[in-house]
Amino acid sequence: MKSFDRPLLLLTIALVVGGFFIFTSASLGLLAREGARFSSVAFNQIFFGMLLGTIALLITARVRYRLWKPYTLYLFIASVVLTLLVFIPGLGKEVNGATRWIYFFNFSFQPAEFLKLGFVLYFAAYLSTARAHLQEFRSGLLPFIGLLGLIGTILLLQPDTGTFIVIASAAFGMYIAAGGSFKDVLIICVIGAIALSILVIQRPYLQDRIATFFHPEKNIQETGYQLNQSLIAIGSGQFFGRGFGQSVQKFNYLPEPIGDSIFAVAAEEFGFVGGLTLIVLFLAFAFRGLKIATRAPDYFGGLLVVGIVILIISQSFINIGSMLGVFPLTGLPLIFISHGGTALLFALASVGIVLNVSKYLKS
Repeated sequence: MKSFDRPLLLLTIALVVGGFFIFTSASLGLLAREGARFSSVAFNQIFFGMLLGTIALLITARVRYRLWKPYTLYLFIASVVLTLLVFIPGLGKEVNGATRWIYFFNFSFQPAEFLKLGFVLYFAAYLSTARAHLQEFRSGLLPFIGLLGLIGTILLLQPDTGTFIVIASAAFGMYIAAGGSFKDVLIICVIGAIALSILVIQRPYLQDRIATFFHPEKNIQETGYQLNQSLIAIGSGQFFGRGFGQSVQKFNYLPEPIGDSIFAVAAEEFGFVGGLTLIVLFLAFAFRGLKIATRAPDYFGGLLVVGIVILIISQSFINIGSMLGVFPLTGLPLIFISHGGTALLFALASVGIVLNVSKYLKS
């Protein structure tokens, strides 16, 4: 048995520590906004995200990953049930037209973060067991469509299209890595395209986001406001940025400066160099994670790492892409950096699992 993969651990530390400084600067923009509670936001990020997240990473990094396998179905069911609780009046709360959070006393958390990890754990266990029969419809394509159909129904009712896209991306990558047939992959792509088209037709807000993506110059004060303010922030950062804490756009201009707009704040303060550095860190994280997956001692470990890496990287690049105007807006936060104690907690717990797999790599 070897030690943890140090490059991946160092990359995670760099993203979390660097992200904390970016978050701290971005959160100062809340001081200029009515009703915003800076102390509450900072406490949630530090206590639930960084402190409990670090503890979770240390625990999952020491628990042998194979011990999760017999319990993955129960964890997945628990994550589904917990996510369904958002629909219970008084427990789930609607914010900005979406019911994604559970409120308990003075605390809130987003159960979809647990659902992401619960799904990857279960799907990795299933694929590693059924790998020899994936070419069969009832063992391959049918379970894939059934699981995503269940998750999609729950998340799209909230609605949380962004999280569903991230989970679907992880599932698709895991299915290919497990040896899914080319025919099944093609069928999945066709079904996905049809389902997405129907969803866009039924959801006016998705139509607005796609229209903004193709024509960002229109409706600058309405549907195109966030993207245009983001591009102003990124552009004003130029090559080296305004300097740490010197962002102007975070004060009453950028919507959600500590949420999905946080990359724009980082690019404004640290410029092209800072934005590129952040992108390179995520790319290095992906490369290192997938390298661990290729050398995992068994299919369960390899597929588990593939799923976790895709969860983190797909969401992060969707966020960055939406701020740059190369992907439609989704509202997804930037992993390790955006505000969200629950998101950071489960992201670090997931990294801990990857680190544990890295202890048992084949030479």
